[in-house]
Amino acid sequence: MENNLSKPFSPKDIESRWYDFWESKGFYQAGLDTTQKNSFCILLPPPNVTGTLHMGHGFNQTLMDALTRYHRMKGDNTLWQPGTDHAGIATQIVVERQLDKEGISRHDLGREKFLEKVWEWKAYSGGTITQQMRRLGTSPDWSRERFTMDEGLSKTVTETFVSLFKEGLIYRGKRLVNWDIQLQTAVSDLEVVQEEEDGFLWHIQYPLASGKGHLTVATTRPETMLGDVAIMVHPEDVRYQKLVGQMVKLPLCDREIPIIADDYVDQTFGTGVVKVTPAHDFNDYAVGMRHKLPMISVLTLDGHINESAPKIYQGLERFAARKKIVEDLEAQGFLIKTEKHKLKIPRGDRTDVVIEPMLTDQWFVAMTKKGDDGKSITEKALDVVKTGEIKFFPDNWVNTYNQWLNNIQDWCISRQLWWGHQIPAW
Repeated sequence: MENNLSKPFSPKDIESRWYDFWESKGFYQAGLDTTQKNSFCILLPPPNVTGTLHMGHGFNQTLMDALTRYHRMKGDNTLWQPGTDHAGIATQIVVERQLDKEGISRHDLGREKFLEKVWEWKAYSGGTITQQMRRLGTSPDWSRERFTMDEGLSKTVTETFVSLFKEGLIYRGKRLVNWDIQLQTAVSDLEVVQEEEDGFLWHIQYPLASGKGHLTVATTRPETMLGDVAIMVHPEDVRYQKLVGQMVKLPLCDREIPIIADDYVDQTFGTGVVKVTPAHDFNDYAVGMRHKLPMISVLTLDGHINESAPKIYQGLERFAARKKIVEDLEAQGFLIKTEKHKLKIPRGDRTDVVIEPMLTDQWFVAMTKKGDDGKSITEKALDVVKTGEIKFFPDNWVNTYNQWLNNIQDWCISRQLWWGHQIPAW
């Protein structure tokens, strides 16, 4: 008897045939049967359209698929909504790198031609992830698949922006954001990676304006001292209580700045004296707002010293400026000592460039301001989980969710990109 069975088992042939059959028969589609007692809906966190599945995708999609199939078998009206994300920064970087190989930039092409290139790339690579999901055997309702730049969704984004703006829940303001020097755009906290690196702690003397002594400040970023507007001590630190309200001379600059007291200072770290640079540090920004301090930005958006600094440093790249400033501090007797120091350096997750806290004009969603209905966006988000309208699986993540929202800051929604939803304001 002839043996027609192949020696190696090829699951792909069987799985793809049956998957195509199940999908063609609409077995994964959500129904609209109002007689069904319960409904279950889960949204696929949209993976980047230019990417490929990784272990994290595989893990969370396995969990979502299990929940979806469970509720289908119970007879619930079940929807697993699939879609992909246009991935503004990631996609623009990919296309720009392709253009770079051809010796041209997006600026050479102009916005319209560049966006044509991006859409071409999306058409070429956009189906990779959804095909991988099918190969995994996941069961979302593919008839409802969406892309975050679909015309209908773009229209909804614009209408929502206008609606929230009219309510005063979206505003334009100058605030501190994570700025990627290379990408030339604001980036979210999630796009900033902080890892411990070897650095230095420079101890610098700030002479009292009265001429009766000095205070020593330890800093890991001496280049930002050009934008110092105060130095601060803890209000209960007996070493410095009598000095609060006095002035010090800012080294290398022809300015005097005040000594202030604030609970933020850690008396046990360094000398217990901290410089305040609100335009270049998130903690200092909060201090500056509390004490109504001026904000002096000393960096350009491409990471060079600007005209707010002494002329000798203007135009220097930020790390070249650091080297020059340290040399001048030492030459003029202000640098007391330099110590090796472990510190967390924020870097862009896509560029590996050191991120700068930068004071720029951006658009923000007011997360805690009351809307026309008397509730803030944050309160509404907390309420739908509290009432059970939205559920977490497993439910121990509710505490993490609540903690995040109870400590949330206004959300920066603007990006200095060509690819993505355009803010309808000019």
